[in-house]
Amino acid sequence: MTTKLSLRAEGEAISPQIETEEFFVNMGPQHPATHGILRLLLKLDGEVLQEITPYIGYLHRNFEKICENRTYTQVIPYTDRLDYIGAMNNNLGYCIAVERLMGITIPERAEYIRVIMAELNRVASHLVWLGTFALDLGAWSVLLYCFREREEIMNLYEETCGARLTYSYMRIGGVSSDLPDGFVEKAKRFVNYCRPKIDDYEALLSKNAIFLERTKGIGILPKELAINYGVSGPLLRGSGVQWDLRKEEPYSIYERFKFDVPVGTNGDCWDRYKVRIEEMRQSLKVLEQALNDIPQGETLAKVPRVIRPPKGEVYFRSESPRGELGFYVVSDNSPKPYRIKVRAPSFSNLSCISEICNGWKVADIVAILGSIDIVLGELDR
Repeated sequence: MTTKLSLRAEGEAISPQIETEEFFVNMGPQHPATHGILRLLLKLDGEVLQEITPYIGYLHRNFEKICENRTYTQVIPYTDRLDYIGAMNNNLGYCIAVERLMGITIPERAEYIRVIMAELNRVASHLVWLGTFALDLGAWSVLLYCFREREEIMNLYEETCGARLTYSYMRIGGVSSDLPDGFVEKAKRFVNYCRPKIDDYEALLSKNAIFLERTKGIGILPKELAINYGVSGPLLRGSGVQWDLRKEEPYSIYERFKFDVPVGTNGDCWDRYKVRIEEMRQSLKVLEQALNDIPQGETLAKVPRVIRPPKGEVYFRSESPRGELGFYVVSDNSPKPYRIKVRAPSFSNLSCISEICNGWKVADIVAILGSIDIVLGELDR
């Protein structure tokens, strides 16, 4: 007995043309690989991506408008909620912007403390990225090890300011309090403890066949395209552009420290991984120098109780863990900012995703998005 499917003359060629139809799939806004409330609309041909459109705004909290109704000091806790994985760096960028508007000179000890806190937060941020990126690609153990090391940094922060995520530690003119007794020795022990751990992460991933297959040559962002889209941070440096504001436009006291700016060559997920691995080593190098040289003295400049910067405007940009973080502040000589605008690195970095994802498969989108390292708090604001 024959079926309809078998009624074909012997030797007759089967037509290779199969009609397919493109279809749309929502990745998010409740998808674990988006690392926040982000919706990606995927236009697919089978498993191959034809087009990707990011939809943002699900975490919008009106940060910039809120600032117009708060005093300059009251804005500081709101900056914690931008890039909440790198809150110290956000505190620092905002405070320096206001200080430049007022012409305030920061005490030496406060400058060293600020650098120490900012670089500890850079390491902590990259540890979160590395652990979650490895988890996205199926490597579970790395997440546990990265969070183990990050916990040591959180302990140092908690001893200093009582918080473990949103710190509000920086102040206009310095920092809110001096370092607790024994902090410098504990921080030095952490630096010595963390260095070999970074080697361990590389031992787990850098020669792992699956990790190599998922990152090498995936999501290539050419140098020219990266510059045109205004991307910054490890994403830009992974594409071979040696640009780090701590070197190119030194702020605070970064010009006193010796460290290198790691760059990639191909601009793929692998290069972005290697850049962040090496950046952690360089941050530990800066930490070691700052901890050895930190002077005694005041930790807060003499500033008015009610901060009223003179009329004017300022734009200050700093190197956050995700790239160029800019604060544009306009003063009308009142106790509240007339206008604040944030240049969030995650926003510009995400904008290139449609260029580097097309043609890859759905599973590769997870790796590419993870390698960009966005935080929705600063992206949506």
